[in-house]
Amino acid sequence: MQSTAYILSGSNLGDRMKMLLDAEDLIEKYAGIISAESKVYETAAWGNTNQSSFLNKVIRISTPHSPEALLNILLEAELKLGRIRDEKWGPRTIDLDILYYNNEIIKSAILTIPHPEIGNRRFTLVPLCDIAAEYIHPIVKKNNNELLNQCSDQSEVKLFSQP
Repeated sequence: MQSTAYILSGSNLGDRMKMLLDAEDLIEKYAGIISAESKVYETAAWGNTNQSSFLNKVIRISTPHSPEALLNILLEAELKLGRIRDEKWGPRTIDLDILYYNNEIIKSAILTIPHPEIGNRRFTLVPLCDIAAEYIHPIVKKNNNELLNQCSDQSEVKLFSQP
């Protein structure tokens, strides 16, 4: 059986655009078929703001994997792309977060779905609204567009254009 997952990808080290594309290649190879993708946005770093800006994008995939198996595939993809986890909210070659998985609500030691910060981050909501504006958050019962309109984060999220 296939499930639908929304994944946020972000990069602020190295060739950021190449990292996003390489992550998508690994996702398609191991996790599932990409069925929709947002535009790419350049955003200020969040949390630890003393670092380079990020490129962010959201994709929707159709996957045969459970949420936990999908998480493991994404963590493996991050490792293959040089991700080192040594500082919370630190610079990274790639960051892959599961935002939604079907309409499931999951809270375990290793995984929380929906991602707990969706409603607090413009860099997540803007690309998410490109492909899932009307998708209803299963806990707060509001669609992503409503969450974006109510988001208190005023960080700039601008459309990225290749130099």
